[in-house]
Amino acid sequence: QVQLVESGGGLVQAGGSLRLSCAVSGSTFSNYATGWFRQVPGSEREFVAAINWSGTFSKYGDSVKGRFTISRDNAKNTVYLQMNSLKPEDTAVYYCAASQTFSAVLASQVSWGQGTQVTVSS
Repeated sequence: QVQLVESGGGLVQAGGSLRLSCAVSGSTFSNYATGWFRQVPGSEREFVAAINWSGTFSKYGDSVKGRFTISRDNAKNTVYLQMNSLKPEDTAVYYCAASQTFSAVLASQVSWGQGTQVTVSS
Protein backbone atom coordinates (compact mmCIF):
# COMPACT_ATOMS: atom_id res chain seq x y z
CA GLN A 1 0.00 0.00 0.00
CA VAL A 2 1.41 3.35 -1.02
CA GLN A 3 1.42 6.33 1.37
CA LEU A 4 1.36 9.94 0.18
CA VAL A 5 2.18 13.09 2.16
CA GLU A 6 1.63 16.54 0.66
CA SER A 7 3.40 19.74 1.67
CA GLY A 8 3.88 23.26 0.38
CA GLY A 9 0.39 24.69 0.70
CA GLY A 10 -0.27 28.10 2.17
CA LEU A 11 -1.59 31.60 1.59
CA VAL A 12 -0.52 33.53 -1.52
CA GLN A 13 -1.73 36.64 -3.30
CA ALA A 14 -3.38 36.45 -6.70
CA GLY A 15 -0.75 36.30 -9.42
CA GLY A 16 1.73 34.57 -7.16
CA SER A 17 3.21 31.08 -7.22
CA LEU A 18 3.41 28.03 -4.99
CA ARG A 19 5.01 24.62 -5.39
CA LEU A 20 3.36 21.62 -3.83
CA SER A 21 5.31 18.47 -3.08
CA CYS A 22 4.10 14.93 -2.45
CA ALA A 23 6.40 12.38 -0.87
CA VAL A 24 5.47 8.81 -1.74
CA SER A 25 6.47 5.75 0.27
CA GLY A 26 5.49 2.18 0.88
CA SER A 27 6.01 0.87 -2.61
CA THR A 28 8.19 1.31 -5.68
CA PHE A 29 7.46 4.88 -6.73
CA SER A 30 8.43 4.37 -10.37
CA ASN A 31 5.66 1.76 -10.67
CA TYR A 32 3.01 4.44 -10.12
CA ALA A 33 1.39 7.13 -12.14
CA THR A 34 0.63 10.15 -9.97
CA GLY A 35 -1.63 13.15 -10.01
CA TRP A 36 -3.12 16.11 -8.21
CA PHE A 37 -6.76 16.85 -7.49
CA ARG A 38 -8.42 19.66 -5.58
CA GLN A 39 -11.63 20.13 -3.66
CA VAL A 40 -13.58 23.02 -2.19
CA PRO A 41 -16.29 22.45 0.44
CA GLY A 42 -19.56 21.39 -1.09
CA SER A 43 -18.03 20.46 -4.44
CA GLU A 44 -16.72 17.28 -5.99
CA ARG A 45 -13.02 16.62 -6.14
CA GLU A 46 -11.64 18.14 -9.36
CA PHE A 47 -8.86 16.73 -11.52
CA VAL A 48 -5.86 19.08 -11.77
CA ALA A 49 -2.98 17.17 -13.37
CA ALA A 50 -1.49 13.72 -13.86
CA ILE A 51 1.88 12.36 -14.92
CA ASN A 52 2.92 8.90 -16.01
CA TRP A 53 5.49 6.75 -14.21
CA SER A 54 8.46 7.98 -16.24
CA GLY A 55 7.48 11.66 -16.33
CA THR A 56 7.28 11.66 -20.12
CA PHE A 57 3.52 12.25 -20.42
CA SER A 58 1.19 14.54 -18.54
CA LYS A 59 -2.36 15.80 -18.69
CA TYR A 60 -4.03 18.87 -17.17
CA GLY A 61 -7.47 20.03 -16.26
CA ASP A 62 -8.77 22.82 -18.46
CA SER A 63 -8.84 25.36 -15.63
CA VAL A 64 -5.09 25.08 -14.95
CA LYS A 65 -3.60 24.52 -18.41
CA GLY A 66 -0.73 26.90 -19.09
CA ARG A 67 -0.43 27.90 -15.41
CA PHE A 68 0.35 24.67 -13.54
CA THR A 69 3.09 22.13 -14.22
CA ILE A 70 3.31 18.63 -12.80
CA SER A 71 6.66 16.88 -12.53
CA ARG A 72 8.27 14.04 -10.62
CA ASP A 73 11.66 12.96 -9.36
CA ASN A 74 11.78 9.18 -9.15
CA ALA A 75 15.11 9.30 -7.31
CA LYS A 76 13.42 11.29 -4.52
CA ASN A 77 10.05 9.48 -4.62
CA THR A 78 8.39 12.86 -4.98
CA VAL A 79 5.85 14.45 -7.29
CA TYR A 80 5.50 18.21 -7.61
CA LEU A 81 2.89 20.71 -8.71
CA GLN A 82 4.24 24.11 -9.71
CA MET A 83 1.40 26.61 -9.63
CA ASN A 84 1.90 29.99 -11.31
CA SER A 85 -0.40 32.93 -11.97
CA LEU A 86 -2.63 31.80 -9.14
CA LYS A 87 -6.22 33.01 -8.99
CA PRO A 88 -8.66 33.20 -6.06
CA GLU A 89 -10.65 30.39 -7.71
CA ASP A 90 -7.62 28.10 -7.27
CA THR A 91 -8.32 28.16 -3.52
CA ALA A 92 -8.93 24.55 -2.44
CA VAL A 93 -7.51 21.59 -0.60
CA TYR A 94 -5.06 19.92 -2.95
CA TYR A 95 -4.68 16.15 -2.84
CA CYS A 96 -1.90 14.01 -4.19
CA ALA A 97 -2.93 10.72 -5.81
CA ALA A 98 -1.22 7.59 -7.09
CA SER A 99 -2.21 4.49 -8.98
CA GLN A 100 -0.50 1.81 -11.03
CA THR A 101 -1.94 3.08 -14.30
CA PHE A 102 -2.31 6.54 -15.80
CA SER A 103 -5.91 5.85 -16.76
CA ALA A 104 -6.73 4.90 -13.16
CA VAL A 105 -5.41 8.27 -11.98
CA LEU A 106 -7.66 10.04 -14.48
CA ALA A 107 -10.57 7.95 -13.19
CA SER A 108 -9.74 8.81 -9.55
CA GLN A 109 -9.15 5.14 -8.78
CA VAL A 110 -6.21 6.04 -6.57
CA SER A 111 -4.61 6.13 -3.18
CA TRP A 112 -4.94 9.61 -1.64
CA GLY A 113 -2.82 11.85 0.50
CA GLN A 114 -4.31 13.82 3.38
CA GLY A 115 -4.41 17.09 1.44
CA THR A 116 -2.84 20.53 1.79
CA GLN A 117 -4.71 23.83 1.85
CA VAL A 118 -3.98 26.45 -0.80
CA THR A 119 -5.57 29.86 -0.32
CA VAL A 120 -5.26 32.60 -2.94
CA SER A 121 -6.24 36.08 -1.81
CA SER A 122 -7.50 38.74 -4.20
